[in-house]
Amino acid sequence: MKFLDKVFRLRENKTNVRTEVLAGLVTFMTMAYIIFVNPAILSEGAQMDFGAVMLATCISSAFATLLMGLVARYPIALAPGMGLNAFFSYEICGQMGVPWQIGLGVVFLSGVIFTILTVARIREVIVRAIPRSLKFGIAAGIGIFIAFIGLEHAGIIVKHPETLVGLGNLRAPYTLVAVAGIGIAAALMALRVKGAILLAILATGVIAIIGGVVEAPESVIGLPRIQTPTFLALDLAGVFQNLHIFLAPILILLFFDMFDTIGTLIGVSEQAGLLDCEGQLPRASRALLADSVGTMAGAVAGTSTVTSYIESASGVAEGGRTGLANVVTAALFVGAIFFAPIVALFGGGVPVATKVTLGVVTQTRYFFPVTAPALVMVGVLMMRNIAKIDWADITDAIPAFLTVTLMPLTFSIANGLAIGFISYPLVKLLGGKWREVHWLVYVLGALFLARYVFLPSGI
Repeated sequence: MKFLDKVFRLRENKTNVRTEVLAGLVTFMTMAYIIFVNPAILSEGAQMDFGAVMLATCISSAFATLLMGLVARYPIALAPGMGLNAFFSYEICGQMGVPWQIGLGVVFLSGVIFTILTVARIREVIVRAIPRSLKFGIAAGIGIFIAFIGLEHAGIIVKHPETLVGLGNLRAPYTLVAVAGIGIAAALMALRVKGAILLAILATGVIAIIGGVVEAPESVIGLPRIQTPTFLALDLAGVFQNLHIFLAPILILLFFDMFDTIGTLIGVSEQAGLLDCEGQLPRASRALLADSVGTMAGAVAGTSTVTSYIESASGVAEGGRTGLANVVTAALFVGAIFFAPIVALFGGGVPVATKVTLGVVTQTRYFFPVTAPALVMVGVLMMRNIAKIDWADITDAIPAFLTVTLMPLTFSIANGLAIGFISYPLVKLLGGKWREVHWLVYVLGALFLARYVFLPSGI
């Protein structure tokens, strides 16, 4: 115990081994869906082997999460990013017709550039330049975003052809299970029960099995079936031979991963109380390095861009404050390789046919009722940051408001952050407070604006 306290500074962060283990377990359970969703996306659009991508997902997630825990000592887990994997699968490999081996080379090069920017401390300077009002807006925006994901996973909100989103079928068994889970989580949190989120996940899982929504695993041990390995299959030569074609995809992956990561680091760290008295994140360069190296490792293993996960906020809500929580999460990702049937109970999802043509299912959606309640409750906890925004100063309020609202409405942390950076210097300039703005914010605002004008929208 003394060794762990010395390495992770548990007492300094007012935590203990039990709390960190619990936090790591909760974080893993809320993001375990990526183990199954990522292979599904890459196998569909990029024609990659499902089992090989599943293995690559577990390995890259474990490596990057462990690196973050040991090097940066933060309880922020990493895995192949949603949105980024869709861009890789459907845009790069699908519409552009690029073989997935070359696509992995594109991902690897974006990670290399990431690493160079991190070592040069350019990314850390960006983090430090973000105004406090935007930092609070980012944290609150991520709260709404993660709750939105939870409600979507529960089937409570669904896509609507006329109003974009609408209310789902509240009588559907998977939705009823999720609603029950939200009620259980709310009750446990109101009673201040330690480990409320984890207990709610476990209770919801039991309800799902009893209700026949998910099937109890027939076996405990099971390995992914691999026919076409993806490990070390990346093709860098193919990228360099056509670098003029792949420059835009590299920049898009670089852009979105960078600002997704920055937004997640700030939002989760604010929730955990890890920012210093000046609102800055200590050891930011180490955290950013873990992310960029994780992307490179992911490409080598055979998966799309690895990024920091907002679901880490669920572990923070359970008291996680150090990298020890990440060590636990990383170990569970490794364990998932051998215990896939158990992991599937929580992260495998419930398939629901959404389109049937001539009696044949042509479109399927997956819902995740067991872990959805945890995401909704974490969203509630993160929304408290909205009270820290200075709403009396309209030049602070408008950019913060746009950041908060556009994260969930565009389904992108990076887009919300971008609009915040564009609007902040503009509103300050119009309000005669241009001297309050860091020069780098003006530069970033211009770059974000140029991104929307000149680069295609892909994520």
